[in-house]
Amino acid sequence: MVHLLYFAWVREMVGTDSETITLPAELTTVAALLDWLATRSPGHAAALADRSRIRIAVDQAFATAATPLNNPREIAIFPPVTGG
Repeated sequence: MVHLLYFAWVREMVGTDSETITLPAELTTVAALLDWLATRSPGHAAALADRSRIRIAVDQAFATAATPLNNPREIAIFPPVTGG
C-alpha cells in the first residue's frame, strides 16, 4: 500500500487530499504511475494532463518521471513551489 498525497490545486482537481492504494505491480516508474493515475477519474486526468505543471516526491525526495518506484510508502503530487 502507498499513501498518495495531493496538494494545492492538484488536491482541488482530484477531489481529495490523500488516498491509500495498492499499486499495480507493472508500475515501475513515476511516469507509469502518473499515466495510471490519470485513468482513475476525470479529476485525476485533468490534474495530471500537463506534467510540466506538477512535481512529485517519492518518500519525501523529489522525483522525476524516470524515478523507479521501488515499493514507496508515500508519494506526494503538488504544483511547483517558490520561496520568497
